[in-house]
Amino acid sequence: MSRPHCRLCAAPLELSFVDLGVSPLCQTHVEPDRLDAPEIFHPLHARLCGQCLLVQVPHQVSPQELFGDYAYFSSYSDSWLAHARDYVAAAVERLGLNAGSHVVEIASNDGYLLREFVARGIPCLGVEPAANVAREAIARGVPTAVRFFSQAVAQSLVREHGAADLIVANNVLAHVPDPNDFVAGLAILLKPGGVATLEFPHLLRLMRENQFDTIYHEHFSYFSLRVAQTLFERHGLAIVDVDELPTHGGSLRVHARHRAAAAPPSANVTHVLAAESAAGLDRPGGYAGFAEQVHETKRALLSFLIDARRAGKRVAGYGAPGKGNTLLNFCGIRTDLLEYTVDRSPHKQGRYTPGTRIPIRPPETIFATRPDYVLILPWNLASEITAQMQGIREWGGRFVVPIPTLTVL
Repeated sequence: MSRPHCRLCAAPLELSFVDLGVSPLCQTHVEPDRLDAPEIFHPLHARLCGQCLLVQVPHQVSPQELFGDYAYFSSYSDSWLAHARDYVAAAVERLGLNAGSHVVEIASNDGYLLREFVARGIPCLGVEPAANVAREAIARGVPTAVRFFSQAVAQSLVREHGAADLIVANNVLAHVPDPNDFVAGLAILLKPGGVATLEFPHLLRLMRENQFDTIYHEHFSYFSLRVAQTLFERHGLAIVDVDELPTHGGSLRVHARHRAAAAPPSANVTHVLAAESAAGLDRPGGYAGFAEQVHETKRALLSFLIDARRAGKRVAGYGAPGKGNTLLNFCGIRTDLLEYTVDRSPHKQGRYTPGTRIPIRPPETIFATRPDYVLILPWNLASEITAQMQGIREWGGRFVVPIPTLTVL
């Protein structure tokens, strides 16, 4: 097999960031009648490009296989819906958007964000590759095109709908196998005076807070602001501002304009770049040591679960997110250590987690079975989940958060 090459600059990938072994695709939940069928496991080895410093999982699986039928629906997270409402309100005010504007969201999921623009009478269009998810958006009155975004698709969207005053792309940049094609498409779709905002998990936070479980096959790339800036500049776009967000364990929202219409970068951009340099993200040596802290997290979680089960304690999980499946598969956690997990999404209930085959049940199962511990797999939503499930304290139940370090609440 030929050596993998960087998807951003094409240099050979010779440096390891962290090797998480092999794992099935994180959203391929197993149907009950497929429990005796085999699953396909793919290598999950994140590598570092020694030239441009992009952290990435070498391409293994086609986007069609990953996202053609998808189990993630954004509308099942209350905090994410609130995040979307706040964003739309701010964007409308800042950019003066109105009935004469045109907003496009790429990877619009079930219309969770664009419906806020629809409610304000602002024309919009979603671009969503997962047909099953797009149907939900259309049913809610959000115009949606079922397409994988690219330069070619951007050209057709401009012909069919016109260029965009605002492009929104939340948590999609990491999911594209060819970021050059994707950002070149943004430049085509964006009006000369328009703004594109993209949110993506911040590599600096991933490393500082040990968020290795956010590495999975659907996430091809892991961006620092420095690398994102290099990518955008290559295609005539300038990052003029950046917001540091708490979402997904710590994300960046970059604001980009065509270079010809761009003001100098804000103080926020300077601040984040300086923080990345201070952490060593501007040189290959700054990435060393991450793998060992990942292995220590695995040892700590397994020790806790083994000790709890030996003491006769019952342990259940909350959530069946992509990050949870990375954690469960990397640590080898199955029903001998975690009886079941629950999830609010009916699209996951009644199925089993990929690889580890842990049953996924409705949240009320926790109150029926009264486990001693509830392991929160979507740890980025720990505050929301503990508030929803605070009733477990009635029988002395306690929450366990595995990341960044094992914490029993």
